[in-house]
Amino acid sequence: MALRVGVVGMGGIGDTHAASHQEDSLADLRAVCDVVPERADAAAEKYGVKAYYSLAEMLDAKELDVVDVCTSGYENGSWHFEPVMEALTAGKNVLCEKPLSNDIEEAREMVRFAASQKLYLGCNLNHYFTPTAERARQYMDEGALGETLYLLFKMGFNGGEAGYSLNKSPRFNQPYAHMKAFLTHPLSVMRYFCGDITHLQTFATKPGFRKNQGDLLLSVNSVHVKFANDTVGYLLSHRGDAVWGLGGWWSVEVAGSKGTFCIENCVERLTYWPVPKPGTQLGLGEEAQPEVLDTGIKDFGQTFPNRIHAFLEDVTNEVPFEHLRASGRDALATLDYIFAAIESYESGGELVRPHSLPSLHGDPRVEQI
Repeated sequence: MALRVGVVGMGGIGDTHAASHQEDSLADLRAVCDVVPERADAAAEKYGVKAYYSLAEMLDAKELDVVDVCTSGYENGSWHFEPVMEALTAGKNVLCEKPLSNDIEEAREMVRFAASQKLYLGCNLNHYFTPTAERARQYMDEGALGETLYLLFKMGFNGGEAGYSLNKSPRFNQPYAHMKAFLTHPLSVMRYFCGDITHLQTFATKPGFRKNQGDLLLSVNSVHVKFANDTVGYLLSHRGDAVWGLGGWWSVEVAGSKGTFCIENCVERLTYWPVPKPGTQLGLGEEAQPEVLDTGIKDFGQTFPNRIHAFLEDVTNEVPFEHLRASGRDALATLDYIFAAIESYESGGELVRPHSLPSLHGDPRVEQI
């Protein structure tokens, strides 16, 4: 039986989520909600469902299994806490857009409360719900990388000085808006491949053309990390301040003792290079024959249906709470890293250790193997 879904916040992201639910066999889109009546009405007409102008009204009127929170706010996250908590209080499972919040204490409370209510809280960490990431993870699980040594990630928007225009909105013209709104994605992918981050150091800046316009945004972020498994990593991110080169707008390279892979443009291409076999003679600049997965997918928007389907699938199958993919706890981890990055920047690049995550208590319904 399909899960009954209501979507809250009918801007561009909310529309994307609603479209994904309507096309998914595991979802029955029942309602849309927005405090701006015109947006709610337009979405209701588009999807053939009822419009609501407050979440309380929607929860009272509709029997729902899942509430999908797609609101925005300051730094793209300040309007997440209240609707998430309201839906959880009403006994609904929740999928929340990223970042989980722009406030770390709010995020911790959301994760704590969902666990106490024994409800699913997921986050739209959609960047590793791709064919390329799935195959890369398979290489790792099969031992084709061996012991991981380093991870390199660069991500941003294509741009430069000529195309720059000041975002005057006080909701985004904030020093850490790019970090809070955007770094969730690369950090979630880094954690997906290499595990928890234990140490972090950050430098951040912005180009002169931003400074000259009074732009407060620290748009270029350089983050050096150490993972719990002793892998070292580096993240470079910017918000349309330059043109990307190799790897496109989104690339990650993970190297191990038995092989290396690189994903380019997130969903488009994965290349895996095995370590040369013993006795193989390769000259400088030569490489072992790589394996290439070229998906032909150039539309990043295809990651949304994949991620949303995974959440619907996990809720439908009643997976143990600690097995929920891209959970609120996973999103909290990325937010802790972001706040550690901010702390490191403010201390002149000092090394910072992120907070420990809440303990996993385990689902007593599931036997340990």
